[in-house]
Amino acid sequence: MQTEQNILTGLNDKQLEAVTLPNQSALILAGAGSGKTRVLTTRIAWLIQTGQVSPMGLLAVTFTNKAAKEMLTRLTAMLPINTRGMWVGTFHGLCNRLLRAHHREAGLPSTFQILDTADQLSAIKRVMKAMNVDDEKYPPKQVMGYINSCKEEGLRAHQVEAYDAHSQKLREIYEAYDAQCNREGVADFAELLLRSYELLERDARIRGHYQSRFRYILVDEFQDTNRLQYLWLKLLAGQENSLFAVGDDDQSIYAFRGARVGNMADFQRDFAVQNIVKLEENYRSHSNILDAANAIIAHNKDRLGKNLWTSAGKGEPVRVYEAYNDTEEAQYIVDEISMLHREGIELGDIALLYRSNAQSRILEHALFTANLPYRVYGGLRFFERAEIKHALAYMRLIANANDDTALLRVINFPARGIGARSLEQLQEAAQQQSCSLWQAAVNKVGEGKVGGKGLDGFVGLIRHMVDQAYGISLAETVELATTLSGLKAHYQNEKEGEDRIENLDELVTAAVAFTNQDFGNHHNVDEELDLMTQFLNHASLEAGEHQAEVGREALQLMTVHAAKGLEFHTVFISGLEEGLFPHEQAAYEHGGLEEERRLMYVAVTRARQRLYLSYAQSRMLHGQVRYGIASRFLDEIPDSLLKRLNSRAAPKPYSSVSVAPASSGYPFKIGQSVRHAKFGEGVVVSYEGNADNLVIKVNFGREGMKSLAMEYAKLEKI
Repeated sequence: MQTEQNILTGLNDKQLEAVTLPNQSALILAGAGSGKTRVLTTRIAWLIQTGQVSPMGLLAVTFTNKAAKEMLTRLTAMLPINTRGMWVGTFHGLCNRLLRAHHREAGLPSTFQILDTADQLSAIKRVMKAMNVDDEKYPPKQVMGYINSCKEEGLRAHQVEAYDAHSQKLREIYEAYDAQCNREGVADFAELLLRSYELLERDARIRGHYQSRFRYILVDEFQDTNRLQYLWLKLLAGQENSLFAVGDDDQSIYAFRGARVGNMADFQRDFAVQNIVKLEENYRSHSNILDAANAIIAHNKDRLGKNLWTSAGKGEPVRVYEAYNDTEEAQYIVDEISMLHREGIELGDIALLYRSNAQSRILEHALFTANLPYRVYGGLRFFERAEIKHALAYMRLIANANDDTALLRVINFPARGIGARSLEQLQEAAQQQSCSLWQAAVNKVGEGKVGGKGLDGFVGLIRHMVDQAYGISLAETVELATTLSGLKAHYQNEKEGEDRIENLDELVTAAVAFTNQDFGNHHNVDEELDLMTQFLNHASLEAGEHQAEVGREALQLMTVHAAKGLEFHTVFISGLEEGLFPHEQAAYEHGGLEEERRLMYVAVTRARQRLYLSYAQSRMLHGQVRYGIASRFLDEIPDSLLKRLNSRAAPKPYSSVSVAPASSGYPFKIGQSVRHAKFGEGVVVSYEGNADNLVIKVNFGREGMKSLAMEYAKLEKI
């Protein structure tokens, strides 16, 4: 057993201060690479070892299941404790556990299923179809975003304001969708948190129980919490408990997902926080990289304020490359990566970052041509593959035949002669009878025939599966679902079905591993819950996370958002042009530019030893040549930290296309305010076309984005 002194060994002064703070709410400002995971885990171990709390008396929130698992593994290495049953997990995972324990009070069946993103979209489409809603006027993905954002604000349909006919219809769809989910006994990701919050808010007995139990609440990545997550934490903390929040306001980059950097200021006020500890010593990067990051982020206002430093030395200068066009930029990056690889740097330790996915095409083409293996981080994950989702849908029907989303996925897959008209009739019957599709099918055909055709055969198949699944192992249930359903036989007849069958076999392996590792208990799911439901919940929750594929050594390509939390020996940040990075939308979104700057800060601090920044004078986007100027972020880095690899006296032709004047010859700078006689005041976003037919794009606010021929635009500087 490690002693208290051993646990604290190796911590720097600020880390030690954070770990051993008294029982009061505290904010730990943890800069990039400052050892925040170690601080958070050591804080838990110290609290347990000093007898201030039992393992069951604290709650720790992480943002991924991977982080939760890593935390539990580290705790086991530090202390001889059984982490089984500890409340350590994601918001979704912890809320799922809470709702399982109190499903009756929450108004849910004990076997309620979790809808992942694809299942939720499918459910919304069904609701809209039943309501005869035009899906062109109300795109289902936008409706899903509306519903989730309402839930993340803690609002049910009746609490949402409707300003016009459009918002009124959205509210009606939300209300109908909620009713459908309640009828089917399913919950989407946002629902897990909202229903958990509502349960704690209205039930004083349950709220009091958990407030008494969890005297210590610890939260990782606090800057990424949304409004409802913060309110949920406040309810659990109550008036007596301490909240230990670890985060970095400079790395708050998920506003588009509802993350609210203002939660940090609210936390300080609501909890009367006296203890603010800044972890500024960086153990990842050399100081030239950190100084560049510090210089960039210093331009943001209303920061809580910190300055990263390291004792590792200055290291190499930050390299800047200016390309004539995006083809040359991509070729330069590929050549440099090839050189680094020949020098012994592993491809897997090199990352190529870009602001948006659209930028990756030309980079991928150059890598493919150079025969350099690469992987796009966050590609299609195992539990999102179609064949896996089909198999899981059959398993969900075995667990709960009233799950309409699962039924609709496989009712005619593999094909069994149930056409669109038959399905419409079944849905109409379910609506008239106010029951699930499964019950409507049973009412229509009775028991069904095993091996039969159409609806009769489907009912018989599911009943047969349920009978056969009784008393067998999880792995045998997976095998049953993939064979009796006809999935394997179907893919054997496909041209490329071999890979899909291998994936189905791998699902059986996953079930064996899940059973052997007692995975459900390690992830804090109630032991009373049957293993298959645990496994299905695990699959849904894992499908919602972004993870890299496991495979051979390969260069890592990803958006800057996807790079959060990762680090590499060498990082390339490409496309550093105004309108690309910072993104053109940032010019007129409230706080948009500051969010972009935080994103750049995150990108820069991914690099340990080498950092390359590149941009192009012209770029092919959406089939047109676009002319840009260097990003303002480059201007914000002191020249003393930079090594400019080349300089351009004049732009070079983009293939056979003539180019616009050099950036110094543009009549207006990108980001500059201008006035138009008809459209009023606006902001210059970008240039397109060529020197003979130059087009300027201007955002005129309420008038929208306009593309104007430069020759006739007659714009005035403001």
